[in-house]
Amino acid sequence: MRLIATCPEEIKPVLAAELGELGAADLRFLYRAIEFDATPGLAYDLHLRLRTASRLLRVMKEVPAHSAPMLHSQVRRLHWPEWFDARHGFMVETVGVEADGTMTAKQVVTQVREGVREAFAAAGKSPPRVDTDEPKVVIVAHLSRGRCALSFDTTGKSLHKRGYREAGHPAPLKETLAAAILRIAGYDGTQPFLDPMCGSGTLAIEAATVAVRKAPQIHRRKGEFHFEWLSDFDRALWRETQDRVRGEKLDAPPAPVLASDIEARYVDMARKSALKARVERYLRFETARVQDVEPPAEQGMLVTNLPYGDRIGGDEDQVRRLYAEVGDVLKQRFAGWSAAILAAEASPYRTIGLKPRRIVELMNGSIPCRLLLFDLYRGSRRAPAPREHEDASSPATTPC
Repeated sequence: MRLIATCPEEIKPVLAAELGELGAADLRFLYRAIEFDATPGLAYDLHLRLRTASRLLRVMKEVPAHSAPMLHSQVRRLHWPEWFDARHGFMVETVGVEADGTMTAKQVVTQVREGVREAFAAAGKSPPRVDTDEPKVVIVAHLSRGRCALSFDTTGKSLHKRGYREAGHPAPLKETLAAAILRIAGYDGTQPFLDPMCGSGTLAIEAATVAVRKAPQIHRRKGEFHFEWLSDFDRALWRETQDRVRGEKLDAPPAPVLASDIEARYVDMARKSALKARVERYLRFETARVQDVEPPAEQGMLVTNLPYGDRIGGDEDQVRRLYAEVGDVLKQRFAGWSAAILAAEASPYRTIGLKPRRIVELMNGSIPCRLLLFDLYRGSRRAPAPREHEDASSPATTPC
């Protein structure tokens, strides 16, 4: 199979490393995506295990498409009745339609949709119905430089939708971004973990799944992955893959996973999410100020998303004081630990006052952020406050 894993552009190196670890080879980098080859068994495995990908596409054919009539003609010649059953509703969507005036996105959708339906009619079968609400089959058309790649979206709902998030937090962190942050920080589940400003608990929950080797999509219900609706779906291989992945889960994490927040309602929200994720027994939540948090071990990893804007509700001076206090807590109590702190680019993150060993640029939704990576050695001192014209970045700063 020829597959494409999609992700935000800045996460691509993280996804590439994850794909390599899981057995994917011959990776080819695209914009906001990575293309690779996989056996059916590996493809099924990746749908369950991938933590940082947004979705997976299975490329079926690439055809010439210099005009709308040419695209229509090429699509109707393909073997769509062999690839999916006409009883399943389908839809067509586009990505990467080039802006050279050849075709609009709407024209691409129309030509592919009607070409598919005509292919069924030419084979003596009833054309499949179009279903844009709950389609079982989603065809993705990628038009570029006079060629159109036609793929099936095999994931269904986005892979960041793990199914555990409780609604109500003003600044939720997307699950795939949380998983990417953990990988960038170097968390592998063997170190004690602490998030002292956990909010809705996404970082801690993702950390718990890593610690016990729990596949993030193992609880998806039958039929939720769209590859299950394709004609060559191998039900026996799929069951074998699920059983193997379930069997690799540990009974307990090798090291504690802890999280706390000053807001009791957020802690309660995080507990409910952990329960839905079925990792509640591997986590310990507390209601506490970050200024009062103590390290649970001599060494470990602290990872957190610093509150800012609506999430903190304070003025600029209050935010600066909080960030300075976070720096004091790290310096005074967490010597021997490593830390990864996500902060909005517009926030006063420099007032933390410790020099990061690395700064990684990330996007939290539409918010530009910096992931600050620290090694907290004993005797660490505060970095001097930067002058107004200085940037915290240095030649050693490495954006992902």
